[in-house]
Amino acid sequence: MSAGSGKTTKQKKAESFARLISYLETYPKILVVSCDNIGSAHMQKIRKVLRGKAVILMGKNTMIRRAIRLNIGRNEQWNNILPMIFGNVGLVFTKNDLSDIRDLVQSLRVPAAAKAGIVAPKDVFVPKGMTTLEPTKTSFLQALNIASKINKGQIELLNDIHLIKKGDRVGSSEAALLQMLDVKPFEYGLLAVNVYDNGSVYDPAVLDLKDADIVFKFAAGVAKVASVSLAVNFPTLPAFPHVVLRGFKNLAAIAVVTDYDFKQVKKLKDYIKNPAAFAVAAPAAAPAKKEEKAKVEEKPKEPSEEAPAAFDLFG
Repeated sequence: MSAGSGKTTKQKKAESFARLISYLETYPKILVVSCDNIGSAHMQKIRKVLRGKAVILMGKNTMIRRAIRLNIGRNEQWNNILPMIFGNVGLVFTKNDLSDIRDLVQSLRVPAAAKAGIVAPKDVFVPKGMTTLEPTKTSFLQALNIASKINKGQIELLNDIHLIKKGDRVGSSEAALLQMLDVKPFEYGLLAVNVYDNGSVYDPAVLDLKDADIVFKFAAGVAKVASVSLAVNFPTLPAFPHVVLRGFKNLAAIAVVTDYDFKQVKKLKDYIKNPAAFAVAAPAAAPAKKEEKAKVEEKPKEPSEEAPAAFDLFG
């Protein structure tokens, strides 16, 4: 019996199994997300934002896989989820658009310090210029082979520094320097790594495809099928319009050099016999536009000496 909970470990495990199966039966779409370096407070914030749109299930991978295997008879497609349950991952269940949920989940990121020993998710650069470091830190910078000088009681970095490379482990000295500079170079949050959608499994990059992209890729595929079909003389539906057009061209060519005639080629033969009859007369030159009459502003008439002015400034 666990202290203060009132439930045994076996009961808790049974509840977790039941919750997972309930989610699998209720929600047809799942985002498998990586949860590295996510704190409990951050996770609570994510759950709050997703409330009413999606639910997050975290748990041991062995328990999740076992629960799915024990209930695989309910839905054979759940087998497709098993290969995705590895590493530090969680499951985001939803009925909404997966692209919107993915964007929402990945937008909830927080800045984080570079801790010694972690693998850097990106390159870290420290720009040259004035810092807030005291002159006593000069020896520390020299140990890192960082050129610096003292300027007005503070340390100035002389060059841009590529401090940490992406994929390398953060060293204790690099982590200490970034902490001194109060720099938090990394951002952490949930990251979509796999998608399960009504039995289908695919990469999250597919969620970025728009309808126009899908139509374009489909048209390109149809064009390739038609090209291969025509090249090897194998009839396929995509090649059918081209085969018909090619056959019509052959019939038209035969009709032109023989007395054979049919409706669709009549106009072509008439044109060959008498091209002048089809010549389109050059359109008459458009009449020149009448020049717009310039509006002549009427000059105000000067008051005659005989007629008194309507207004006298000097009275």
